[in-house]
Amino acid sequence: MSKRQKKKTMSMSNRIFYIFNTIFWIVIMFIILYPLYLVVIASVSDPDAIVRGEVIWHPVDFSLIGYKAVFQYSEMLRSYGNSIVYTVVSVIISIFVTLTAAYTLSRPKFAGKGILNFFFIFTMFFNGGLIPTFLVMKDIGLYNTPFIMILMGCVSVWNMMVARTFIQTSIPNELYEAAMLDGASHFNYFFKIIIPLSKTIIAVLIVYYGVAKWNDYFTGLVYLRDRELLPLQTVLKEILATLQVDKSGDYMVSISENAASINEATRIANVAKYCIIVVATGPVVVLYAFMQKYFEKGVMIGSLKG
Repeated sequence: MSKRQKKKTMSMSNRIFYIFNTIFWIVIMFIILYPLYLVVIASVSDPDAIVRGEVIWHPVDFSLIGYKAVFQYSEMLRSYGNSIVYTVVSVIISIFVTLTAAYTLSRPKFAGKGILNFFFIFTMFFNGGLIPTFLVMKDIGLYNTPFIMILMGCVSVWNMMVARTFIQTSIPNELYEAAMLDGASHFNYFFKIIIPLSKTIIAVLIVYYGVAKWNDYFTGLVYLRDRELLPLQTVLKEILATLQVDKSGDYMVSISENAASINEATRIANVAKYCIIVVATGPVVVLYAFMQKYFEKGVMIGSLKG
């Protein structure tokens, strides 16, 4: 076989591979995105069309009745605001604590690094359990306060390890030595050099911590008694459970003040649950869209073995 024939054969095989690879990933993307698309179009469709199974590719009889019902539910709006506050404050604290711990453990001459590493890693495999943790949180005064939602789980050991690896691999130690020669302290070096050069990993941490805190319903379920303090996801879980278990309960009537009967309230609830999903996941999708270009680079750099 001549070189031209070999080249032609390889070119043909590569072309076939690229065609099948493209088709394969298009199918995978469709499988992933279609359920999300279906939720969006169902949220703006007529409730009767949803029940009849007519909503497949596009909205049927466009209607915003579900969103009107959701935003008339006062507890939903209050919990939405609670989740925003909890998430923003918790992410700020989490990033600061994570980066300070990561910087400390990245120092090659830090005497207690081995002991601290052991204690951090130990918590990845063992914890005190739900009941002892609950008793501790109650004894220190965090039970049924907004601070439990902010401080509980505000540091992830895995995220700290990723940030430590990022600092070790992306910021040369020679930069630290030069800063020390110029008279900089550890505080000056951390705030004026480490923080500005760690924007990529900070974006990754914002996504990690932000998504985890926004989706946290269990902490509110266990540690909060006052409904005014509940986060969005805890209220959302209760609403979805109510829709599925008790279709003739008080909530079914309360979601629409204009409902003439329980049947009308049930009809509205069929579309309201899709609207709730869209409203609840919107901030996470927006966050990831803004952080995507930093997210991929930061994960790859931070995942290198250090």
